[in-house]
Amino acid sequence: MAVKYNDFVIKFANVNGSGSASANGMFAKALFRMGIPVATRNIFPSNIQGLPTWFEVRVSAKGYMGRREGVDIMVAMNAESFAEDVASIRPGGYLFYDNTKPLAKELRRGDIQEIGVPIAELLLPEFADPKQRSLFKNITYLGVLTALLNIEFDVITGMLSKQYKGKEDLIKPNVRAMELGRRYAYEYLQCPLPIQVKRMDGIGDRIMVDGNTAAALGAVYGGATVCAWYPITPSTSVAEGFERYTSQMRKDQETGKSKYAIVQAEDELAAIGIVIGAAWNGARSFTATSGPGISLMSEFLRLAYFAEIPAVVWDIQRSGPSTGMPTRTQQGDIISAAYASHGDTRHVVLFPSTPRECFDFGADALDLADRLQTPVLVLSDLELGMNDNLSEPFSWDDSREYDRGKVLDAEALEKVQRFGRYLDVDGDGIGYRTLPGTHPTKGAFFTRGTSRDEFAAYTESPDAYQRNMERLLKKWDTAKTLVPKAEVATGSHRNGVLYFGTTALPMQEALDHLEDEGIGLDTCRIRAFPFDAGVEAFIRGHEKIFVVEQNRDGQMRQLLVNELQIDPARLIPVLYYAGLSISADEIHSQISACFSAHKLSRLTEVKS
Repeated sequence: MAVKYNDFVIKFANVNGSGSASANGMFAKALFRMGIPVATRNIFPSNIQGLPTWFEVRVSAKGYMGRREGVDIMVAMNAESFAEDVASIRPGGYLFYDNTKPLAKELRRGDIQEIGVPIAELLLPEFADPKQRSLFKNITYLGVLTALLNIEFDVITGMLSKQYKGKEDLIKPNVRAMELGRRYAYEYLQCPLPIQVKRMDGIGDRIMVDGNTAAALGAVYGGATVCAWYPITPSTSVAEGFERYTSQMRKDQETGKSKYAIVQAEDELAAIGIVIGAAWNGARSFTATSGPGISLMSEFLRLAYFAEIPAVVWDIQRSGPSTGMPTRTQQGDIISAAYASHGDTRHVVLFPSTPRECFDFGADALDLADRLQTPVLVLSDLELGMNDNLSEPFSWDDSREYDRGKVLDAEALEKVQRFGRYLDVDGDGIGYRTLPGTHPTKGAFFTRGTSRDEFAAYTESPDAYQRNMERLLKKWDTAKTLVPKAEVATGSHRNGVLYFGTTALPMQEALDHLEDEGIGLDTCRIRAFPFDAGVEAFIRGHEKIFVVEQNRDGQMRQLLVNELQIDPARLIPVLYYAGLSISADEIHSQISACFSAHKLSRLTEVKS
């Protein structure tokens, strides 16, 4: 059988809380250190311990980072999910399991190959402590995999030594358990398999990091000094990452005092209230939450929109509605984020697709919020936020200055005859603001959520109210020129595809498969709302547009129709909302079926 290098999906099925995360993560990072592109997906339950958990690693020499349907190698270590795990293996694939106990007849498949290793039996004479045997089971199957897949053993042992540096009592038994599995594989199994890995130079200078960590670091570099939050999966690690980095980077060198504030509030509404209060006082502040939190924060988000106070909200989306599936991914908060309020309200929304973009938007969102004096919501999701994936390295220009927007200092206020907080002096819809305590007598204004005139005085005048609402629309038009522009790639194709956020991960693979069928599409990756001029031009320049998103109701499509007055018939939804990330196979299948059903024109030459 021909050997296939660096092109497979391996999935680990474990019991949540069994200590498997460390061994599984080590597997992925070992391949990364061998220069092989990998993408990881941690699929875990919302309880603390006991239910099934899976860890999937996509290995792709071509650099495909999206999810792919089917599994080539299943490491099945959980009896509860065994039948489901066996069913997910592709024909010709491999089932790796602990055969200390024989496999039931009904769980066998004739079109896959079984790799049985008596892991429990191997560990029994080596480790007397039952707890150790349970933990080292994971390390033992990792040792077996190093032999089966031809993984460089010194890479793994080097990682162990680094992870447990200074703790020899941990390093030695871990290496012993790994060698136990490796020796068994070489002695009793056919090693290596026809599916295996081979060192390559497919990483370059890229790093492996999760989006939540990147977002936290971006906020630090962006000048954030206040984070208020209420714990909610999958956003908690944003606040935790911010605390970790600020404790290192926001300390006074002389006094050792902290120059930051992190507040775990009593609920999400309190968290956003603290953020708005801090921003009103001049601090750069943010919160992190998920869909249920956005629902609860809407009351204060509408205040910040109407009173025109900066605020940044990271929404790491998960499956809804209600509690939904807290540990599954989705892009279901688009409408609720864009229009979070009653009345006529529009919020700036950013859509990162990579950890690098999470880092960049961590700083850019703070600039935009200050410049536009409004809330900015950044919509990531569990897929991007909680999984380690390849990313371009982060970079920062040390000469960059924060854009604090139109803030009058004492000297500027001295020159102003009468300060009008909501006057549109420059014609861009953005007024000038001051910070508390700037001047002893000038620049004060009352911040309110009720109707007011240009000088912040309460009024119920119809004309004053309408002028204010129209000025906010003018500010919205200004926002279109400031938000990150869409990434557009156009050729001579009649049809195109729109996507955003983590739908970008499987997109190139899906496009390659479609091109093999003679289906060529121009592409547009949306990066922000309001939509910049390039998005509308792209849509109007094509006959049909496929809109790929991970929710049931086609929320991005609704937003495009509503905001750009596009004929809905021209926007064809490509939807997936089962809680996993959308796969290249799913995108390919839906678009291909649509081309066939509607007899849309294909490329003149189809690849053989």
